[in-house]
Amino acid sequence: MTSPPSVDRPLLHRTVLKNGLVVVVIENSVADIVSARMLVRAGSGHETRSQAGLFSLISSLLTKGTQQFTSMEIAEQVESIGASLGSDASADYSLVSLKTVSADFEPILALAAEVIRHPSFPEAELDLEKRLTLQSIRSMREQPFTTAYNALRAAMYGEHPYSLPGIGTEDSVALLSQDDLFQTHKAYYRPDNCVLVVAGRITVDKAVALAEQNFGDWEVPDQPLPPLVYPTLPLQPTHQEITQLTNQAIIIIGYQSPTVKDPAYGPLKLISTYLGNGLSSRLFVELREKRGLAYDVSAFYPTRLSHSQFVAHMGTAPENRAIALAGLRDETERLGEAGLTVEELEASKNKLLGQYALGKQTNAQTGQLLGWYEILGLGVEFDQVFQETIRKVTAEEIRTAAQAYLTEPFVVVLGPT
Repeated sequence: MTSPPSVDRPLLHRTVLKNGLVVVVIENSVADIVSARMLVRAGSGHETRSQAGLFSLISSLLTKGTQQFTSMEIAEQVESIGASLGSDASADYSLVSLKTVSADFEPILALAAEVIRHPSFPEAELDLEKRLTLQSIRSMREQPFTTAYNALRAAMYGEHPYSLPGIGTEDSVALLSQDDLFQTHKAYYRPDNCVLVVAGRITVDKAVALAEQNFGDWEVPDQPLPPLVYPTLPLQPTHQEITQLTNQAIIIIGYQSPTVKDPAYGPLKLISTYLGNGLSSRLFVELREKRGLAYDVSAFYPTRLSHSQFVAHMGTAPENRAIALAGLRDETERLGEAGLTVEELEASKNKLLGQYALGKQTNAQTGQLLGWYEILGLGVEFDQVFQETIRKVTAEEIRTAAQAYLTEPFVVVLGPT
């Protein structure tokens, strides 16, 4: 698929190699930089509870040794030319990313291919990463918002893998072995489960040729991909009070919300923008500026392959926790009846679409977004579909989405007794 250049989207080409690897190329010669991302359709949402943190650990170790190179040799190759090479994992995908000047793209892509296809997961590096991860898990307990949000997520998702932090738990991480990493890498890091996005000063022909050169002989395993079956979510909302000696009370409410493929996705994105995005948002103006209840207040609605969550949260004085919780719920749930005015809806659309455009200023940002859409099964065309959908959302669709999803929240209140 090829589309003409425009302000929003430079020359775009999508192809699929014989082994199933999707290759997306974005020609953009504005700067002498090439960015590439290999996205894998597997993340913490694919983990069992007993192996929580597995994909995070794999991502931490991909650049720490391969069949050909040690961790130091990898670092020296990258730093000697001023490039960057990293890896990460999230709920629905894992990622290896690189960025370099165009003249050095070929050797860095070859190094990335070695990292992606042939990691060695050295025992010494694994032990170190496990210790660092366990320290991070313990330190989260000292962060009030993180503690409250983890409790909310656990209540909302139950046995669903989204219920746990991406880095796992103390029990699960402590038991992860080198063999677990090798087996999981073999199962998921395969060409028919990956998307390669190349963006920057490079021609389509050159990028596809390099993809063939580095990944064309990557064979698809005989065994099928592990099935992905999500458990049923808890049906009954809960209210939790967590005692912690803090200067302010943390209040978080969460509403079970639909996936990115649901018709309510666009309206709920607009609602989250209206309620909790920036200093002009409804929650900030009403609860902080007018009523003085909030130290900070916001809302978010993550894009998820499986069920998402619509979350509103605030920090308030401990003595105001009851009235603050009532205010947070009232401002969120009133939209099911009041909806948005024409002016409010247009302002929210402009804000959301403006921030969306600002999030695609660099090759890396554009590549990340389009690769993510491919991983979610939406295709690169969703970049335009999303914007068109937002522009067409009506006030009635806002009201309908609020009535369907913003009614009975899960609640967590954390603070001193």
